[in-house]
Amino acid sequence: MTPSEVRQLLAGVQTGTIKVEEAAAQLSEPAFGDLGFATLDLHRKERCGFPEVILAEGKTAVWVEGVIRRMAEAGQDCFVTRISVDQADHLSRHFPAADQDRLARTLWLPVRPAKPAVGRVLVVTAGTGDLPVAQEAVVTARVMGAGTELIADVGVAGIHRILRHREKLAAADVVIVVAGMDGALPSVVGGLADGPVIAVPTSTGYGAAFGGVAALLTMLNSCSAGVCVVNIDAGFKAGYVAALFIRRLEKVRHQSGAEETPKARG
Repeated sequence: MTPSEVRQLLAGVQTGTIKVEEAAAQLSEPAFGDLGFATLDLHRKERCGFPEVILAEGKTAVWVEGVIRRMAEAGQDCFVTRISVDQADHLSRHFPAADQDRLARTLWLPVRPAKPAVGRVLVVTAGTGDLPVAQEAVVTARVMGAGTELIADVGVAGIHRILRHREKLAAADVVIVVAGMDGALPSVVGGLADGPVIAVPTSTGYGAAFGGVAALLTMLNSCSAGVCVVNIDAGFKAGYVAALFIRRLEKVRHQSGAEETPKARG
């Protein structure tokens, strides 16, 4: 139910044209946005803390445009992932105020100003070829309110490159490690960081890399206890889960009366 529909409903209760019980029943019903080609979950934010995220892959540019408009009408922030070049060009014409990241292939159209970022999510890539997936994680965590920072191209082929960032690893609440090829970097980071490490295998690599399967299996077999793994090229999932960690951590800090988190980076 959109804000305008809620106001109409409440106005009906005020004037007596709608019974309280009827209004309560309507307000308790699941909110859906039925577009014919898509059925939007408009209660996702109330249940999960963040609105439904739109995957653009497999959809026409006009369909994605329609979804964005419907979410805006419902007064909800809209985040779209995996946008193609053609879709990006189309959406930039119709939503010039939206924030598009062509590397991450994302679009962010908030309905209200963002709150100050909290927490520290550090995103680390093994190679430059992993940057599109890493940037998707960065943008996702950022739009969900987490402070983020990116460190690129510090893979195990030159181990000294990651070792010089030990202070940042120690200061992070969550570390996301994005790597293809042999996928060894998350285990190294897991041995340096005292917080959760989210490993993201990427499809970069050739031959026996099997499109990211080799990196995925390496990460699943990590001997570092603090490493958990998401799917191949799943930058969005890593950023989303990291932001959930931050949200829960901030809630615990607030409830315990702990000092405020240092100003977030990124």
